[in-house]
Amino acid sequence: MPFSFASEQKQAWFWLAVGLALVALLVLLSPILTPFIAAAILGYALNPGVDWIERRRIGRFHVPRALAVLTMMLLLLAVMLALLLIVVPVVQKEIPALQTQIPQLLDKLNTSLAPRLQALGMDVTLDIDGIKKMLSERLADSGEAMLGTLWASAKTGGSAVIGWLGTLFLIPVVLFYLLLDWHGMLARLEQSIPRSWVTRLGGLAREADTLLAQYLRGQLLVMLILATYYSAALAIAGFDIALPVGIITGFLAFIPYLGFGLGLTLALLAALLQFSGLYGLIAVAVVYSIGQVLESFILTPYLVGERIGLHPIVVIFALLAFGQLFGFVGVLLALPASAILSVAVRHMHQLYRNSAFYLRP
Repeated sequence: MPFSFASEQKQAWFWLAVGLALVALLVLLSPILTPFIAAAILGYALNPGVDWIERRRIGRFHVPRALAVLTMMLLLLAVMLALLLIVVPVVQKEIPALQTQIPQLLDKLNTSLAPRLQALGMDVTLDIDGIKKMLSERLADSGEAMLGTLWASAKTGGSAVIGWLGTLFLIPVVLFYLLLDWHGMLARLEQSIPRSWVTRLGGLAREADTLLAQYLRGQLLVMLILATYYSAALAIAGFDIALPVGIITGFLAFIPYLGFGLGLTLALLAALLQFSGLYGLIAVAVVYSIGQVLESFILTPYLVGERIGLHPIVVIFALLAFGQLFGFVGVLLALPASAILSVAVRHMHQLYRNSAFYLRP
């Protein structure tokens, strides 16, 4: 008996082909999708707040949706500016300190390391004067040097700078219009779905929405707990910049590896500049080791991981794949998008197990 596809199977293959074509189109358009993807992520996160503000009353009148959108966008801008005001002073404080402290550290390193290497038959001596001169040239007038570097980059790579400025300008514009017409776009999308698929896809969309909402709430709670822990632990250890470094480490935890890496780097620099001997480095190692264990084995599994249900290998692959396709925004998009895909794959696998193609002996 020749093999033939049933009508439902033909439809499934058709929509699978459409989905693959859309994925190919997204890959081809990935260089220009960054502002739209970023705006969509922010829109999904901010829309509940916009809806809540819109339901409020000013006297006898409801708040216009445009005003609610502007309010949420201004709150987001305020949070981003607050983070910048925390990060920039820390960097400005540590760069000049590095200029004076690192040469002293190199002297100590050369004094303690060179005799031990000579005892092992290796005649190695650090060129302290050369290193000091290089560091002085690199770190002196760091603000002016940074501005000069940026200006040189702007002159040699003007198109790249214009591209970044265009992206930064487009994100709030796209975000405003997305939030303004959020429910209308969802309604039009639902109307475009084949009627026989509405119930099934509607259930899938609700499941994905619930999963994403749980992910966002869990991730926010993880960020708050980590920011509190790192700030308190570094303060107990005696660090002068415990609060900003703790806040940076915690609130950037939503970007895998970046928050921890940046916070650890700043903490190590602070340890080298503030403390003599190994106390500062040991304190940083203990604080961040406990923090990593707390995040990896307690907070993320119980508050985020169980809700997403992704294997660690899948998480690593998703971060690399989405980062390759969409750059930095792809890294932000990786975990929530993978959670949505996991819901779709689970439903498709169940349909496959129930199909005549699978059940036929």
